[in-house]
Amino acid sequence: MLEKKRPSAIAANNTCVVPSTCWECGAICGSLLTVKDGKVLKIAPNPAHPASKGAFCVKGIRAAHEWTYQSSRLRNPLRRVGPRGSGKFETVSWDSALDQMAEGFAGVRTEYGPLALVGAVSGAFFSRGLVMALLMRALGSPNWMINQDLCGGCRAVGEKMTGLDITGGEDIEHTACAMIVGRNPAVADPIQWMALKRAKTRGARILVIDPFRTSAVDIADLWLRPRPGTDTAVAMAMIKVCIDEGLYDRSFVRKWCHGFEELAQRVCSCKPAWAEEHSGVAAADIIAAARMYGEGPSCFVSGHGIDASSNGVQTFRAYNCLVGISGNVDRIGGNRRGKKPPGFKTYFDVLFDPAFRLSPDVEAERIGAKEFPLWSGPLGYQMACHNPSVIDAMLTGRPYPVRALFASGVNIAVTYPDTPRTIEALKNLDVFVVAAQTMTPTAAWADLVLPKTTTIEEEQVHIHQGAPCVTYTRPGAERDGDVKSDLEIALGLIERLAPRGAAEARFIPWAEQTEFNTYLLEGSGISLDDLRRDGFATFPYRLGNFEEKPFVGPTGKVELYSESMASVGLDPLPAHVPPSYVLDRVAVNDAFPLVLQTGLREKTYHHSRFREQAWARKVSPDPVVYIHPDTAERYGVAEGSWITVLTPGASGSCRLKAKLTTDTMTGVLTTGVGWWLPEAPAPHFGARDVNINAALSYSGRWDPASGSADTRGIACRIETAPHVEVG
Repeated sequence: MLEKKRPSAIAANNTCVVPSTCWECGAICGSLLTVKDGKVLKIAPNPAHPASKGAFCVKGIRAAHEWTYQSSRLRNPLRRVGPRGSGKFETVSWDSALDQMAEGFAGVRTEYGPLALVGAVSGAFFSRGLVMALLMRALGSPNWMINQDLCGGCRAVGEKMTGLDITGGEDIEHTACAMIVGRNPAVADPIQWMALKRAKTRGARILVIDPFRTSAVDIADLWLRPRPGTDTAVAMAMIKVCIDEGLYDRSFVRKWCHGFEELAQRVCSCKPAWAEEHSGVAAADIIAAARMYGEGPSCFVSGHGIDASSNGVQTFRAYNCLVGISGNVDRIGGNRRGKKPPGFKTYFDVLFDPAFRLSPDVEAERIGAKEFPLWSGPLGYQMACHNPSVIDAMLTGRPYPVRALFASGVNIAVTYPDTPRTIEALKNLDVFVVAAQTMTPTAAWADLVLPKTTTIEEEQVHIHQGAPCVTYTRPGAERDGDVKSDLEIALGLIERLAPRGAAEARFIPWAEQTEFNTYLLEGSGISLDDLRRDGFATFPYRLGNFEEKPFVGPTGKVELYSESMASVGLDPLPAHVPPSYVLDRVAVNDAFPLVLQTGLREKTYHHSRFREQAWARKVSPDPVVYIHPDTAERYGVAEGSWITVLTPGASGSCRLKAKLTTDTMTGVLTTGVGWWLPEAPAPHFGARDVNINAALSYSGRWDPASGSADTRGIACRIETAPHVEVG
């Protein structure tokens, strides 16, 4: 069989095709860039990439290209000249912008201390997040906010507390059963979706657990449809069945699981009939699902549908325990643990490296560290702040004042719940700087707006666990405008603050991105030249090397009983915690009779990005809420009509366009996230109107481990609303 040719650099007529990796989202698919005279003409999938195997999505093909070359792109630094939120800016030089930023941050630091400085970014999955964390540390602050409390954070904390380092769906290619829980791979992850379809073709069974009918249901052998937020009950009952029927790996449990007897005792009363009462899933279907998964080898494919809620960590812990007792850990067809070449440093390795950390007494002052030590403390996922508490600090000065914020690549006025309160917090700051590619509802409130590079102008080195391999993102395009990367912005700020004694350059010792990427690769046996040639580099690895690489956690085993959770006074065993609409039922009574599910993915958008692109708006022009026809009839909602959604405790509401379908359950409204309208008037751009986060609270019940607020499984009500033209 002939090996597929790797397109290292195929040149013709002054045009070349070079390999790269799209990192518009966490799927990170291998790509091919067609480049001519420093401009990317085309982005296409790379069939030779060992992880993505030619999988790709429309966002990678169209959105990344248009983001770089569209007329609305920010190409020069902007300084606010009118009142905050007026939308009045003037173009300034980078020197002027960075001087003003340094002056403002230095002033806040002098008056309030370094803890008053905060950064906001998506997270450390990509280098921009690590750069933000290190920049804040360079300024003496342990405070930085990430979006993961709303996106993957419960999964990450659950895995860490169990001792697993899996990301979900690692070996679908060889599995006998793919268990998809709260995930819509057809929209969220083209690599997974293609792998699932291949698995189905070769005879693997597909088990879907989801209240919403996704495309995966169409290829499923069994679909369990729990009521929103009750997935833990299903998982606990499946564990019960697997233990009772001996469908667990006794050898693996004996050698590599901690707390099996305690887990068995915990699920003793979690019979399928009990789970049926709590979840609405038939007991017989739960038994069938447990047997299907227990026969194995099985692969757990998890998604955000069981994330971002006040019971999210325990939900993931329950499914992680099922993975653990079944022995589907680091085996063919199961969930492969994280792999990397010897010597290679991931962004997380650098984040936790003592050489790049502040002193323990300063880290202990991080906002959220006392209340949520498994999120914001040294045992945390990324040691980031508890976001709602930072918003409180901006408004109230408790636990101490937060007076300056640098947000890069995140649109927090749209993506954080309780939009009106978030905006009030931004307005209350002394200094607010945003780095972005386009003007957004967040950037519109800034004092300075700094134009960022896009993903086809930047160089990145990343581990892809799908292959696994080291994958490379090439700066295929010359920069379109006077734009800078996150690292360049951070270095420019430190250069101005270090002479004042207001920053320590040791936290970011690299002079430019290539030097940083070389640092990550040192000792791995992989060079940047290798990556630039092929776009990726595979490396040898071993499965089941548990002695060589123990599981994360105090015992070095899969912790069915989490010692880390016990150490901070949290329940160390998985437990069914009812969703908020159940817990709040008496309080909200009949005023909020429906249930709201958010987070539904769309192929055209990634969170709040690309709303300004015409092709995307043509495909998905309006914010949609899915309503069951029976629910619509009961409340007089017609197809295509506009309704207002309200939830208890929220300071705002949201208008959405109704789509009638049986894909959602009776009494459940299902919608996406991230909507705003670039054509609407500044500074809100519709963020307080058509953005579901305007109708959600960021306060109240939080997950005790991750601090995540409820963004799904929420009691709600609807009212009729007019369709208001904007522009």
